[in-house]
Amino acid sequence: MADTDNNTATPGSPLTQALGRLSGSQKIGLMVAIAAIIAIVAGSVMWGQTPEYRVLYSNLSDRDGGAIIESLQQMNVPYKFTEGGGAVLVPANMVHEARLKLASQGLPKGGNVGFELMENQKFGTSQFLEQVNYQRALEGELARSVQTLASVQSARVHLAIPKPTVFVKDQQKPSASVILSLNAGRALDAGQVSAIVHLISSSVPEMSAKSVTLVDQNGTLLSAMRESGTEVLDASQLKYLRQIEQDYVKRIQDIIIPLVGANNVRAQVTADLDFSQSEQTAESYGPNQPPNQAAVRSQQSTESVNTSGGPSGVPGALSNQPPVPATAPIVNPASAVAGNSATNNTHKEATTNFEVDRTIRHTKLPVGAIKRISVAVVVNHRTVTDKKGNPSTQPLSDEEKAQITALVKEAMGYDAKRGDSLEVINSAFNDDKEVLPDVPFWKQPGMLDLAKELLKYLLIAGVMLALIFMVIRPAFKNLAPPPPPEPAEGDEEGEGGTGEGNAGEEGQGGHGGHGATGGEGGSGEAGFSRGTPSYENQIQAVKQLAQQDPKIVATVVKEWVNGNE
Repeated sequence: MADTDNNTATPGSPLTQALGRLSGSQKIGLMVAIAAIIAIVAGSVMWGQTPEYRVLYSNLSDRDGGAIIESLQQMNVPYKFTEGGGAVLVPANMVHEARLKLASQGLPKGGNVGFELMENQKFGTSQFLEQVNYQRALEGELARSVQTLASVQSARVHLAIPKPTVFVKDQQKPSASVILSLNAGRALDAGQVSAIVHLISSSVPEMSAKSVTLVDQNGTLLSAMRESGTEVLDASQLKYLRQIEQDYVKRIQDIIIPLVGANNVRAQVTADLDFSQSEQTAESYGPNQPPNQAAVRSQQSTESVNTSGGPSGVPGALSNQPPVPATAPIVNPASAVAGNSATNNTHKEATTNFEVDRTIRHTKLPVGAIKRISVAVVVNHRTVTDKKGNPSTQPLSDEEKAQITALVKEAMGYDAKRGDSLEVINSAFNDDKEVLPDVPFWKQPGMLDLAKELLKYLLIAGVMLALIFMVIRPAFKNLAPPPPPEPAEGDEEGEGGTGEGNAGEEGQGGHGGHGATGGEGGSGEAGFSRGTPSYENQIQAVKQLAQQDPKIVATVVKEWVNGNE
């Protein structure tokens, strides 16, 4: 009878049977749980694949922002636009590529219009409008050039270009005003200010550097830094001075390190330089040379002869008188004869100019000449090892110190006349080394991004585990079939271990004259109590048996009724 009932049971897989045992509310809950799991898994996958957005451009004007968004749409680049900050965000792996492509299109323009304004000239434009457009284009190009500096965030240039005139008296020079907006934490030094001023003045005809006014966003007059012209010169002098001192330090260390070791010598150099600009002109004359060696520069000779005869003088009685006889005796008779006839006067002059030695020297002294050098050198004690291998330090000998001093003098170009000074000291160095604290791994660069990624995936894993252990596992546990009841002690003596054989044995123990019927009745009570560990499992087994084979249950109940009668 049991075989007939088992053959008539409803066939089906365990999953189908388990779903059939669920109530309507349990089925709806199971469907909602499965749908929630699918939605969470899909959302987690999409969240994990969502790219990180970074700033492409910030502080954009409305015109530049619209043009950039239009270009990004044409390039199929995803973007996000923040209205409050005026920034455009794109995926992190596409920032550099997007910037290069937008730069090839001339974006962003930064609100400055350059010479492309002249490309859209309309027919019939007046001369005044052409001049205004040219000035706007020139101002925009200059502003773009200034904005290329790393410290400058934005710039505006205003040009004051007077009208040309043929009258020299009415001619005026152009001028310019520049307003700079510097990046946060940045400042311009005197050299950069001078560069901007010369850039503006060189771009406009007949504009001098003094006609350019430079102001920052705080209202500071930057062009006043270069009026005296001393800041840039002082900066270059300081740089040259440091370079000279470092060069001397390197030369000294290079020659001493091979003797005492790399970490056993310290040197400092102080140089006194002369940055004054001076020129000298000297003219010197040498002593006169001997006449036989002197060079004749010029020579001039003059001779004059004056001959006169007869009386001379002022006409009159006095001049016609005969000459007075001589008081002294005349020795030369020829002179007496000549004196009576004529008088000869001869005058000779000779001038000779010799060359004079003269030296003219024009000397231009160099800027930055070394006036004096002071050098201080400290040498560490020498490290020696005894026979036992224990290291110790000992000072250098006087001979070694003298050798080091001589080498340093030669390396620095020591000049006592110039006033140079040198001091070499041998002393033990302090070996206490500064121990840098170890940076924890969570403070190292890149750990923050890694922590964010790990936190994201851990959150996804936590949600998945919570769904598995709190929703899926309890649901499938209810769907699993209960374990079969263990057979009673007298099941092997019955008919093939069926319900009737079990009931026969139980029935014999409970009723004396009803073996078969009483056995079935005993199977419903004592058989389950012996083979199952708890009462709840017995009830569950009876329910499953009633659902699978209703006929067997009906037969058992019928036998119970007949046995009671």
